[in-house]
Amino acid sequence: MGRERVLKVVLIVVGVIFCLLGYPMMLFVRQEPALAMMLCVYVTLGIFLLLAARDPSANRSLIAFTAWSSLAHAIFMGTQALLNMIARGELFGSAALVVIGISLIALAPGKKATPMSPS
Repeated sequence: MGRERVLKVVLIVVGVIFCLLGYPMMLFVRQEPALAMMLCVYVTLGIFLLLAARDPSANRSLIAFTAWSSLAHAIFMGTQALLNMIARGELFGSAALVVIGISLIALAPGKKATPMSPS
């Protein structure tokens, strides 16, 4: 399988996972409104990742944002879990976000070459 095809599969899988967070978002809307708001952002991002799977090269910025924000979230959440600020079980979510971030960075499409104009 080619690199672009693998990237498309990753974008679809991550997009579907993020969209599926809509269910817990609805469950937590009253008990944990801040969590529900964060999940809302992930559901929205999931929709755009599914759209980006059609043409990853045209969506480099979205892919980069998803990768780097996933790593930032993972580092922050992992640190909180290790300092016992949140449940240790959150380390699993942190690990999943690291995998998502690294996968997207490794598979990100390169910049399209621009034709040089003659001098």
